[in-house]
Amino acid sequence: MAISITKALNIIYEKVSKLSNETIPIEDSLGRVVSNDYSAVFDLPRFDNSAMDGYAVKLNDSGEIIKSSRVIYAGDDSNFILQPKEAIRIMTGSAVPEGTEAIVPIEDIEIEDDRVSLPNNIQENAHIRYAGEDIKSGTNYIKEGDRISAYTIALLASQGVTHINVTRAVRVAVFGTGDELRPHYEKIKPHQLYNSNAPMFLARAKELGCDITYISGSSDTIDSLKLSIKEALSADLIITSGGVSVGDKDFTKEAFRELGMETFFSGVDIKPGKPTTIGTINNTIIVNLAGNPLASMVNYEIFVKPIILRLSGALECYHGFIKTKISKDYKIKAGRYSVILGSFNGESFSPLESQSAGMVSPLTKADGMVLFSPDISYLNMGDEVKMIPIKFSLNSSIREI
Repeated sequence: MAISITKALNIIYEKVSKLSNETIPIEDSLGRVVSNDYSAVFDLPRFDNSAMDGYAVKLNDSGEIIKSSRVIYAGDDSNFILQPKEAIRIMTGSAVPEGTEAIVPIEDIEIEDDRVSLPNNIQENAHIRYAGEDIKSGTNYIKEGDRISAYTIALLASQGVTHINVTRAVRVAVFGTGDELRPHYEKIKPHQLYNSNAPMFLARAKELGCDITYISGSSDTIDSLKLSIKEALSADLIITSGGVSVGDKDFTKEAFRELGMETFFSGVDIKPGKPTTIGTINNTIIVNLAGNPLASMVNYEIFVKPIILRLSGALECYHGFIKTKISKDYKIKAGRYSVILGSFNGESFSPLESQSAGMVSPLTKADGMVLFSPDISYLNMGDEVKMIPIKFSLNSSIREI
């Protein structure tokens, strides 16, 4: 019996856990997930410094003409002490000399030889960046489960970190099934089709930061399927499409079963993609998706993406939503959880006109998808919907479904 989407996700979140860790240079860590907390070893900034090119001054000298003969450049290891009736010229990022009460930008000062005319009403602490105002020593600045971006790398570098502990990359193996399917780089006969699913699965896994392997297509025999499976079992995740329905030659589930697959669930109450099957062989997670391209894509986004995120140790592994409004009246076939693909213009969600399970063209047009419960049969224009984004990432550390 097919299980609900929520129950299927419950099983995934319960059964799938993060992989082992490795330590790599921060330059190679883009997109990886941090395996432990990192705390600052020193203040950032490390010392009080100037936010402007200007002059270090005292408040009592506001409106005065005073002497200025000394300069501090960024990187100077000066031990200057600012005296009353003196302004010290200072460059952006330079250490503020002892006794400084404000920095006056150079454009606010009149200069004549070694004398400067200061403006009135200088504000205390103006244009001074104080040690630790960005990050205090001992503060946790990266958390376990955070995904590393270019900006995370900047933060790590600012603390002098050269290597970081991350979850190792998820290894994903993909192969297609079906005698009628051929790789896109071969010539095909009139009765054959190109396998569009396998390249799609591989590309999406790569987008999600995985190491990918393609196993050449398997024909519809138990022995051929078992050979492909054995070749892929070194992966953390095997994804197949096709051969999971009830046809005479749908042997995929049987082949996995004969190799010892423990099935988590087989069949989900969802349209499209009901035959989706997920389980394990030893430490390898197995996902059998429907052969129809649109159906396999929908179930990849709903079920496979969370698996990859869980394996990677990502804190934000749950589906995130954009609350928006539907752009027009829309009729839905009630009785089953349905997924509708659509475009999103930043203000409303527009269901695609054509999106049957076997189609490929809607995949490039869809910005997101909306799940509808079995009791919903009609939506009026302007009704609120929750869209799961596809073309951009919006995950959450709080689970909503």
